[in-house]
Amino acid sequence: MEEQEKVVKYLNAIYQNTRTAIQSIDEIIKKASAEKLISELSNEEDAYSVLAKECENFAKAEKIEGLKDNNFIEKAKLWTSINMSTLMDDSDRKIVELMLFGTFMGVVTCIKDRYDHEGVSSELDEILDKLTNLEKQNIENLIPFLKE
Repeated sequence: MEEQEKVVKYLNAIYQNTRTAIQSIDEIIKKASAEKLISELSNEEDAYSVLAKECENFAKAEKIEGLKDNNFIEKAKLWTSINMSTLMDDSDRKIVELMLFGTFMGVVTCIKDRYDHEGVSSELDEILDKLTNLEKQNIENLIPFLKE
């Protein structure tokens, strides 16, 4: 695989991870009722948006076209999963549980992406590190909401 293709693949992996988080929060925040939780989710969404923008800026700087958001099927699966999971229980605690599951999966994806794209781009490694740290911090921030 050509070097540029590897960079594009790595960039898209990171970008799609951030977009999945943003899309999840967009859908799930509508179901939250506690202002404190809504505020936390809004802050998380803002932080993911900053990282998505970093990916977009990297693509622009490197003249990479075709930065790929999640496709319609992935978005539909995400929407269906959230809505089915909250059909019988849409409590804030359930919302936090779903967010934690998604965030744990985000960390797993980051770890896999690190191994899958080792040595491809130090700049993308830095963005991935920021994303991984954000995911881990979000887990810490969300856990206390399980008590409520």
